Amino acid sequence: MRNKLKKNMTAYGLMLPALSFILLFTVFPVIRSIYLSLMDYRFGMTKPKFIGLDNYIRLFKTELFWKVMGNTLFFAVITLVPALLIGLGLALIVNRKSKVTGILRTLYFYPVILPMVAAASIWMFIYMANNGLWDQIVNILKFGPKDVLSHTNTVLPALAIMYIWKEAGYVMIFFLSGLQSISPDVLESARLDGAKGWTLFRHILFPLLGPTFLFVSTVELTNVFKLVDHIIIMTEGAPNNASTMLLYYIYQTGFTNFDYGLSSALTVILLVMLLIVALPRFIAQDKTIYYN
Repeated sequence: MRNKLKKNMTAYGLMLPALSFILLFTVFPVIRSIYLSLMDYRFGMTKPKFIGLDNYIRLFKTELFWKVMGNTLFFAVITLVPALLIGLGLALIVNRKSKVTGILRTLYFYPVILPMVAAASIWMFIYMANNGLWDQIVNILKFGPKDVLSHTNTVLPALAIMYIWKEAGYVMIFFLSGLQSISPDVLESARLDGAKGWTLFRHILFPLLGPTFLFVSTVELTNVFKLVDHIIIMTEGAPNNASTMLLYYIYQTGFTNFDYGLSSALTVILLVMLLIVALPRFIAQDKTIYYN
């Protein structure tokens, strides 16, 4: 009994630094945000005033809120699937033994190490009206939209291209790790049985990559909801809030309009969305996935 207690105390002692950071920088801000979301608290007020769910009611009655939610969900849809497919494709390419494999891995992963601010700045110049690379290519090919950051129907797809370019290498690393963790004996047995090409991928590789798909898709989906840097650099929500997404809306409400109660309500909504995205995927899909 004494030895067990000693081991438990040692374990808790080792976890204490990490738990302290989690409590201080994760749990406390969440509780604080929930508390402030029930308050009327703006710049200049000496103390918050309790108003219940009025902040949420105000949001749900605002057209801008639903536009921002639509932008966020649309951006998630047009980035998640392409990022996963391109990342998987790149992983299949660089998983082969070749003299140029190391170079290819470096080239594909290079955008990942760029800060989002730097990546957004590069693509802002690519998308620059008239003189940017994108418009120059459109002028040569005589096909495609121009000045894509200034039109409501092209700004989100343009931002999505930039994000996919940056994230594909990140996704590739996880899929590459998953591919290399598959036993060569399994693949060799499948090939001896006549499986090759699409059949090998569909019935052998894809099921064995299930845990990787679950992890990467969940991480990527939650990351999409937390994007803000590229919007600040490239569009600032323009044109007409067509590129305003949830986290940027929180930033505007809290640090531009100084409505801390409303921004806290938006933060709580973001936390609920992240829970809805993450928990059911792990609970439901985890049961159907084969772990080697």
